[in-house]
Amino acid sequence: MSDAIRVNKRGHVAVLTMNNPPANTWTADSLSALAETVTRLNDDRDIWSLVLTGGGDKFFSAGADLKLFADGDRSVARDMARQFGQAFETLSAFRGVSIAAINGYAMGGGLEVALACDLRIAEQQAVLALPEARVGLLPCAGGTQNLTWLVGEGWAKRMILCGERLNAEQALNIGLVEEVVPRGQAGERALALAEQVAEQSPTSVAACKRLIQSARSRPLQQGYILERELFVDLFHSEDQKEGVNAFLEKRKAEWKNR
Repeated sequence: MSDAIRVNKRGHVAVLTMNNPPANTWTADSLSALAETVTRLNDDRDIWSLVLTGGGDKFFSAGADLKLFADGDRSVARDMARQFGQAFETLSAFRGVSIAAINGYAMGGGLEVALACDLRIAEQQAVLALPEARVGLLPCAGGTQNLTWLVGEGWAKRMILCGERLNAEQALNIGLVEEVVPRGQAGERALALAEQVAEQSPTSVAACKRLIQSARSRPLQQGYILERELFVDLFHSEDQKEGVNAFLEKRKAEWKNR
């Protein structure tokens, strides 16, 4: 396994650190490492949430390594677009809660990987942008889709079409991030939030996440039906019985993720 993504497990939380100094740019190697790491964690029933952050104290991630595209090779572009999509869609499909701890610049593919997470915590010095059009490219890892869904068409157009960069407070105001913290505290806050997930039934969390994300593409009436179906499906799990009985017995639930 590549060292481009470092993994540290803390209880039911996996902390993933992008490790490609100095700017944690994405390469074919690091994208493959991310996809493989998340797939492995998804199969680990003891991991219920993950935190993604950048190594160092300046960059969360500066996005793609533009040297890859300098000679205009379309086959390279096609392969990299596919790898970006596979990696970030794998992250988005992680059954538990994923939290981006944005500890610096999140540019291009660096912001797109944060958009693939469920929640985003930004440090006050963070800068967020999708500047691909400035260099004759476009966001190809979900940026045009996920940003628009999250903040609306107007702000998505300002950031993508006008190349506008946002500081952390601006990102908070438009709903691009859920919280802003002082410098050096994004990882700690994201970890604390991830640990809150452990208070919830992991089987319930997975079902709820599936429902929330399906609302992007599923008609409302179909969503209502699926909601009821997944509610009943929870009664096949050990966690459902444990959760209800723990509440009735006034004790803390002991989740099994089964």
